[in-house]
Amino acid sequence: MTELQVRAVPGLAGIAADAWDACATSAETLSGGDETHNPFVSHAFLSSLEDSGCVSRKVGWLPLHVMVEREGRLVGVAPCYLKSHSQGEYVFDHGWADAYERAGGSYYPKLQVSVPFTPVTGPRFLIAPGQDVNEAASAIVAGLRALRTETKASSIHVTFMQEREWDQAGALGFLQRVDQQFHWDNAAYASFEDFLGALASRKRKAIRRERRDALAPGITIEHVTGADLTPAHWDAFYEFYADTGARKWGRPYLNRKFFELIGARMPERVLLVMARREGRFIAGAINFIGDVALYGRNWGCVEDHPFLHFEVCYYQAIDFAIARGLKRVEAGAQGEHKLARGYRPVLMHSAHDIADPALRRAVADYLAREREHVLEAAEVLDTLTPFRRETGDCPASDLPEAAPEATPSADQTPET
Repeated sequence: MTELQVRAVPGLAGIAADAWDACATSAETLSGGDETHNPFVSHAFLSSLEDSGCVSRKVGWLPLHVMVEREGRLVGVAPCYLKSHSQGEYVFDHGWADAYERAGGSYYPKLQVSVPFTPVTGPRFLIAPGQDVNEAASAIVAGLRALRTETKASSIHVTFMQEREWDQAGALGFLQRVDQQFHWDNAAYASFEDFLGALASRKRKAIRRERRDALAPGITIEHVTGADLTPAHWDAFYEFYADTGARKWGRPYLNRKFFELIGARMPERVLLVMARREGRFIAGAINFIGDVALYGRNWGCVEDHPFLHFEVCYYQAIDFAIARGLKRVEAGAQGEHKLARGYRPVLMHSAHDIADPALRRAVADYLAREREHVLEAAEVLDTLTPFRRETGDCPASDLPEAAPEATPSADQTPET
């Protein structure tokens, strides 16, 4: 069989959209996921980040996508970036960087295989249909390691990857890491009330009260997607997003042009949940629609109202998922307050390949201890759901009757 060729490409402009998307769609199934279309690894989404300038050398996200080819045909690809910092990743290695720098090393640049600013699990080794998965993944990893040497990067980080890819990376010598998020699972509910029927009585009443109080000041909610998205919607939403981003971490990661581009390139995959009061939009959340999941991403507001965040980000997402027959809602990173709203802990996976043997040993020791803690915490948290006892969970009375309004996290602005 003809030998594989591996090269790095500085941007998606050099890769045909149909070839990239064929790899991305195939990889989701091959890597063990249930999505047939993960919107975040699509050419449309990633190219919009590049074309808007949200990722570039200037902002410390230089695209260097690793391509594997055979006789000019794309076999596999990995979305890869050369980074000069650790912002916008949500798998935190700041402590590793600080320790290595204090010991006299240079942690940056590093290679990041991920979707920028997006803590959502999806395929990272994108492999074309009909290819040998292990052969292609091994070639991608070999290409990443060669690129690490060429760029004098300290390490390779593959984050929010599918579990099968995580196993592949471990077999190829990567250090393995786990973390957790909170997702809502659709148990074939016919309606939101049907979902509430699965909860303990006190929790059911608390959620109904939150929804009622959120809309009490005369607030109405709109779902906007596809051809109904207009520049006015994007103007309002960007105002919400930029305001919260500026207050939380100084400069928002995404710009207005990015939202304009995704609105043009993938409108059928975008859902804006917009809150209106007295004739004007006052809050909104952006979600992305997969074939089996709804992915909550960013939110913001220009008026503060109790429980409006929960209504716009969590409950409206559940409403939409039930209506569309989607299997789950992924509401982003962080947020144990999501437990009280019917979201459960789910493990996230990342893999790390560190060139310096001394740093690698130190990180490996840390990850072994961290993994034990994460697994124990996830097991405990899964007993603290609001579901009725007969569903197999521990008593829901262990949760507060109505968890307090959460402080927005930096990623979801807040994470929806």
